[in-house]
Amino acid sequence: MNIDKTNLAIIKHLRNGRKSYQKIARELALSENTVRTRVQKLMDKGILDISGVINPESMQGHRIVIVGVKLQSMDLVNKGEEFSKLQGVVSVSVVTGRFDLILMVLLKSGFGLLEFYTEEVSRIKEVQSVETFVVYKSYNLKVPYVLE
Repeated sequence: MNIDKTNLAIIKHLRNGRKSYQKIARELALSENTVRTRVQKLMDKGILDISGVINPESMQGHRIVIVGVKLQSMDLVNKGEEFSKLQGVVSVSVVTGRFDLILMVLLKSGFGLLEFYTEEVSRIKEVQSVETFVVYKSYNLKVPYVLE
């Protein structure tokens, strides 16, 4: 799907996910139906999600960790998909550099880093090594609440 100037303008207005289609349409000189249809197409194609996100630092007992993963194989895409399904994983990226995958993980008291490795990561085969980076302070970081 093509992300033209109109789609991009709509997406920018949706930074506030509660902004009405009617208000976006008025500000962009479009019909409300055009905005609604374009947003739905962007969502159907997996380009856009409208969701609530949190600042993890504001949630007592929660912490973000970034995990670098080195694999024994080059099956990066399938392994990335496997990691994306683990409890607490906010995102997985296939990257260049010394790691094959970078994970962003949301942890909370009662399900910390040790449990993440022993109960979640241990289920995935062909993991050569992992390195953890605990985020103590972040700027502009907001994540979906992925924990149960």
